[in-house]
Amino acid sequence: MTVDDLRFEVRRSENRRTVQVTVDRQGELILSAPAACAPSVMERFVRDKRFWIYTKLAEKEALQPAVAEKEYVSGEGFSYLGRSHRLLLVASQNVPVKLEAGRFKMRRADAPKGREHMIRWYTDHAQPWLARRVGGYAGRVRVKPSDVIVQDLGYRWGSCGKGEKLYFHWKTILLPPRIVEYIVVHELVHLHEVHHTPEFWRRVERAMPDFAARKLWLAENAQVITAV
Repeated sequence: MTVDDLRFEVRRSENRRTVQVTVDRQGELILSAPAACAPSVMERFVRDKRFWIYTKLAEKEALQPAVAEKEYVSGEGFSYLGRSHRLLLVASQNVPVKLEAGRFKMRRADAPKGREHMIRWYTDHAQPWLARRVGGYAGRVRVKPSDVIVQDLGYRWGSCGKGEKLYFHWKTILLPPRIVEYIVVHELVHLHEVHHTPEFWRRVERAMPDFAARKLWLAENAQVITAV
């Protein structure tokens, strides 16, 4: 469920009598509601709680390790699949950004909009890489996603949409492959189980027995490695 720029995982329960919002340790928003609660009631509740939600999200962000903003100058390091590559500003080349001989190369004239160009490069390269990993794990999870879409998902690494579509944050491609694969399996299993039920985690474990270690690494290290 999405309300303005806030995305929620909705959890319904026959035993619940009230609507509640929680912010988990990774900044994901969970909306718990009675089984028969109307979407309009949930949306109204979220809008009434917006100030509290934004405050909690800000607190979560403040607790994360301080990460220096990139200046887009030669010598800065940028991650790609868990490895750091130094940036080299060049006078000219045929595209704004390329990865060549272990270095990110960017046209000096494009450096003022460096972040925009890096995000576009990451997005373009993430889509085919993620699509291959999704294809590799889909059979193991026994699902058939219809599409893989890469975009900015705010605080979330991935999500599922209508029509069996999978969405991934462009920042996933900055992480080590084994961590990205955990995110892939996580979202594939959501095609079976919408919520993080015990059965959800059992399915994740069957597909990826060491998922817990990967999940912990993601929670503890992602903030620093995905700075752009």
